[in-house]
Amino acid sequence: MAQNTVTFLGTAGARIMLAKQLLASGGMWCNLDGLQILIDPGPGCLVHAVKKKLDATKLSAIILSHKHLDHSGDVNVMIEAMTEGGFHPRGTVFAPQDALEVDPVILKYLRGFPKQITVLKEKQTYQVESITFQTSVPHHHGAETYGLVFHTPELTFSYIPDTVYFPELPSSYSGEALIINVVRFQKTGPILHLSIEDVKELIRQIKPKAVILTHFGMTMWRAHPWEVAEKLSHETGIKVIAARDGQSIDLTELAK
Repeated sequence: MAQNTVTFLGTAGARIMLAKQLLASGGMWCNLDGLQILIDPGPGCLVHAVKKKLDATKLSAIILSHKHLDHSGDVNVMIEAMTEGGFHPRGTVFAPQDALEVDPVILKYLRGFPKQITVLKEKQTYQVESITFQTSVPHHHGAETYGLVFHTPELTFSYIPDTVYFPELPSSYSGEALIINVVRFQKTGPILHLSIEDVKELIRQIKPKAVILTHFGMTMWRAHPWEVAEKLSHETGIKVIAARDGQSIDLTELAK
């Protein structure tokens, strides 16, 4: 596997897509400079990781952007898998404070299994061996939510998780590649998620070399994300692709 690869263990976003499993919902497994980092392990993460022959005992970190179940449903089983039931403590778990203290999603009995649990705070820098990442400003999403900007020896890329668009959002992000959760095809109603119009504005302001769309809600799925991505590429002049379940993408190659 290439040194800066993201494997999508699911591309489903929002409750209906999750409940019906029209798309998988396992989150993202990153191989960054040889380190294995799991982001937002939603329901089915362990099953889809095993199918892809990804070994949880090789994980160096598990990161939750926020505590909603489509991002955290398998966090406990992945902590168990990473640490072999707690018999071999390893790795760091990163999560916002409300995922640990206010209606917590990480069970207390296994909090001693990882070597460390670190609370994410806004606009802070964190280290996982050779990889650093920063958190964004707090997202507007109904739970404490932070996006992530990763720095590897080869490239910088950002993950923009769930939020409604707000003016300060683009300034938190940078890098050659963006991974954007886009639940909505169009802006309709008081739903705290990004739409395609929001993606266009993020591209305009951040100016990445490549964009990966994921975390699709029903309206995005009905619009055919791969067709939406192709149209966005033509409109923006930026390479835009729609992730598919089980797909592994070499970020370094994509951003060239």
